[in-house]
Amino acid sequence: MNIAIAILGLAILILIHEAGHFFVARSVGMSPRRFYIGFPPALLKVKRKGIEYGIGAIPLGGYVKIPGMHRPAASDVDVQLGPALKEDPSLFPKAARVQRSLEAGNLQGARDDLPELERAVAEAELSPAAARAADRCVNELRDGLGDDAYWRQRTWKRVAVIFAGPGANILVALVLVFAAYLVGVPGNTNTTVKRVEKGTPAQAMGLRPNDTIVAVNTQQTPTFDDVSYAIRSSKGKLISLTVLRGQKAKQLGPVHPTKLQGHYALGFEPGWDTKRYGIGGALGHTLDDNWRATTATFTFLPRLITKSGRKEVSGPTGIVDVSQRVVSISFSWYLWVTGLVSLSLALLNLLPLLPLDGGHILFSIVEGLRGRAVGREVYERVSAIGIALFLVLMFVGLSNDINRLGGG
Repeated sequence: MNIAIAILGLAILILIHEAGHFFVARSVGMSPRRFYIGFPPALLKVKRKGIEYGIGAIPLGGYVKIPGMHRPAASDVDVQLGPALKEDPSLFPKAARVQRSLEAGNLQGARDDLPELERAVAEAELSPAAARAADRCVNELRDGLGDDAYWRQRTWKRVAVIFAGPGANILVALVLVFAAYLVGVPGNTNTTVKRVEKGTPAQAMGLRPNDTIVAVNTQQTPTFDDVSYAIRSSKGKLISLTVLRGQKAKQLGPVHPTKLQGHYALGFEPGWDTKRYGIGGALGHTLDDNWRATTATFTFLPRLITKSGRKEVSGPTGIVDVSQRVVSISFSWYLWVTGLVSLSLALLNLLPLLPLDGGHILFSIVEGLRGRAVGREVYERVSAIGIALFLVLMFVGLSNDINRLGGG
């Protein structure tokens, strides 16, 4: 159940991100073509006022399609319509007219010639694969030549639409962390046991919830930090606990601790002291936590080239694992962690790399200063670099997640 809540939380953060793009695009005059809960292919879809709303088969996050992200180019027709032209050469004259207009920069001419190409594609007898590619070509051309195409908009509109995704995640981060402090967040851990994991040394020695640990191997442990240090520094040797159960002291063990995620543990969860804040205190802590998380992120990025920095990277699996653990401790703490995960998603997306949102914002500003669109081939080359770096980061995060979950 906790894992399901953690996965759902991450999916909702992605959906909110896409919803930010969607609603701001509509508000500035761009009409998105699709908005999905989950990712296509569609399980269920309906069209309203030119927008296709649907539920995707991949149940994670959301998907929004904004029309005309790039200025149409003659080479697009060659690439996307190539299979159809081989199967039906009669399409060539219509396609060539559109191409000549695009090469000459005559967008209105290409727009006027497009309906004839669209009719020819609809009437052509093509294989399913060629037909899908041809339909995609026509749709992309129609979107790219339309008045509401993204690339044709003023710079501030483009930046607003792209920033709206990370902006929505930043807003969610502020709201969730603020709510966590109002409800009451776990503060310092205490030495009272909240939960004992099944099949662990703690269960084998007879440790129970609500036991208060007062000593480890006869050494007094007034705080949970003392308990944790004594167990972790045992190096796997036998451990005995002295606990208070009700009004009576009991001796438990000895048992050998187990190695869990790289350190020795008995397999129990401590209690937490919860502290609630008023509106002023909650707001102050919220701003402070988000600011510290932001500065930590930007100071962390240069350290990715070091081994210690790479060890700190987590992927989706690690995020879900941490989230499901804190759900079991406190729902308010889960809100706090989810808020900071939302902030991390926003900051990651604002990196000035294509195809991330930050890359699109950077290119929108560059195009605004140049007074003309950057060619699609430039976008593709820069995106290839960004995708490669992102895949490396995801691989490092996944490797770390596997190591942590496997105790390495």
